Amino acid sequence: MALTDDISLLSKVPLFKGFSDEMLRLIAFGAERKNVAKNRPLFHEGSSADCAFVIMSGRFKLLRRDRKGKPAQIGEAEAGDLLGELAIISSANRKMTAMALEDSEVMRIQRPMFRRMMEEYPEIARMLQDRVKANLGDMLGKINELSARFEAHAAEK
Repeated sequence: MALTDDISLLSKVPLFKGFSDEMLRLIAFGAERKNVAKNRPLFHEGSSADCAFVIMSGRFKLLRRDRKGKPAQIGEAEAGDLLGELAIISSANRKMTAMALEDSEVMRIQRPMFRRMMEEYPEIARMLQDRVKANLGDMLGKINELSARFEAHAAEK
């Protein structure tokens, strides 16, 4: 993929919305490319996470162990999706396994490189903070809505 194609793909990743072309160029330059063969894992649930992956091409099934410890598919990811975004900001463990459904290529964005970008461009940290606040607000709204439903259901009994 050409650099302009990488920048174009990165600009469509929701986490990078509002990033300038220069910022996206730095991500593309600093990232590693990795090919993942069909039926091979990109990462495993529970493993330490020190990077995020942007899917450049291909598809992955996302698996999480159920209560009995059996892997269950919880979704799919495709080109333009970002997997493991929390890992580029702080220490974390993988919450799922990503298994290639076809030969795929990913861009590996390492935490140290992304942190250096936030130091160079403090506006990135502000944008991320605003997104986290908005996401938490949405989640709290949904929790309040569910709580009200449960309370109403309990009152009916």
